Amino acid sequence: MQIICISRGSHGYSSELAEKLSKIVGFTTISREQITDKATEYGIPVGKLEMQIVRQRPLSEEMSIVADMYKAFSTAYVCERALKENIIYHGRTGHLMLPGLTNVLRIRAIAEQEYRIKLVMERLKITREKAKNFIFHIDEDIRKWTHTLYNSDLNDPSKYDLTLNSANLSTENAAKALASFVELPEFQETASTNQALQNLLLAANCRLAIGSDDHSRNVDVGIQADNGNVSVTYMPRQSNEAKAIPDVLKSIEGVKSLVCTVATTNVLYMAEKFDPADERFISLTEIAKKWNAAVELVRIAEEDEQPPAYPPESLLPIVTSTNGETGGILDDSDREVSRDEQGFGITETLDKLIQLGLAGGSRTIYGGVDELFRSQIKTGQYSLVAIGDVFSAKGAAAQRLKRDMLSKLKEKFRVPVIGTEDLKARYLFGPKQLFNMIGFAVLFALVYLAVFNFQEPILTFVSKGQFEGTLFEKAIAALAVLVSIPVVAFSIGGFYGNFLKMLKVE
Repeated sequence: MQIICISRGSHGYSSELAEKLSKIVGFTTISREQITDKATEYGIPVGKLEMQIVRQRPLSEEMSIVADMYKAFSTAYVCERALKENIIYHGRTGHLMLPGLTNVLRIRAIAEQEYRIKLVMERLKITREKAKNFIFHIDEDIRKWTHTLYNSDLNDPSKYDLTLNSANLSTENAAKALASFVELPEFQETASTNQALQNLLLAANCRLAIGSDDHSRNVDVGIQADNGNVSVTYMPRQSNEAKAIPDVLKSIEGVKSLVCTVATTNVLYMAEKFDPADERFISLTEIAKKWNAAVELVRIAEEDEQPPAYPPESLLPIVTSTNGETGGILDDSDREVSRDEQGFGITETLDKLIQLGLAGGSRTIYGGVDELFRSQIKTGQYSLVAIGDVFSAKGAAAQRLKRDMLSKLKEKFRVPVIGTEDLKARYLFGPKQLFNMIGFAVLFALVYLAVFNFQEPILTFVSKGQFEGTLFEKAIAALAVLVSIPVVAFSIGGFYGNFLKMLKVE
């Protein structure tokens, strides 16, 4: 089993390269179009998904599951073929399709703009200006697709083993060069890479089975497979639907054992506005991933803001799939963003959480902070409450009001309540934590060196003060013990606390 993935950065060059390389090395070629057609036949509305991504519409929960299903189908298709024969895949994101598989030769094939323009003009019989416009939109669509499905930059050079430029290398010579790369030991099959490929195939097949069954199709799951041992994780709000998963997967070939676990807890994130690109939000998602937690958004509306006059609707209403000859191309009936979402970042942030598999829902509380304290938020289901920017209209008093709010919320929830600005320092390991860990280690070492090098005078001092000394000497000895014990405990606790944080162990 050998796999070559050629990611397209040109119009025609990569496909031609794949065909010429196939003739030299004898590998079977697979194109993105083949997989897309097969996925549509399977019942996945790829066209609808692609149109929604191209239009930059936030993915609903249903469409997020469609994206997950398409990724699983693509992975399963390539893995099945790779277990039978050597293959060359050429398409948009082949280099991202097989994560963790180390023997895949990942190539980026690009072409100069002028070459692409001439090629498009010849093939489509259009003017130069239209060809340039066509290429621009194609590149933009591919960029959106890659970012939405894999949260990755298509042009990130670290994702590739080799980049080929048509301006400097013909397809014939490029194919000959790649044929020699294929012989390198780094790209040969081993027992471990074969097992990794089977693990990817099993996880993908399990995902397809869950998404295809009527009882579990709407469950957003994370799946890992290791030598037949399958682990499935789902969100707490989907516990009822997830009960069907063991029955769905019991007939999947290769499953030796199955563990279904609910996300262990919820994190409540409160703010007046949300921004998925904010560094503090990114820190929060890192914590949620560590804890296997769902993140619930609560927007605290300003005191004078009124709820919309229409009956409240779900922030993510279901969009009905239409699998037909078009592959389910998106029509204009998909959801509109409700007025209470506009301008506050809820849609974009929730969309990001859905992509990360961390979405725990969202809501808006009207009436300001006072209404928040009167609200019936179930306090028992959270392990952390994070507070973002609030009281923005209060100017200089905002920080003081936020501190008061944090204090009251700690009494209400009786779990850690913290401002998002302090999340990274408290729960994640970074340069500051490394510096602290080293400082605690030095303090820890100095205390123990002092104790072991001066045992006799220390023991004499303590025992004399306790048994033979004056009242003043006894007080000094007791004070020394009283101070030294917390210092030792503080240094040990500080060191191991940061050390465990570095190992991502809570």
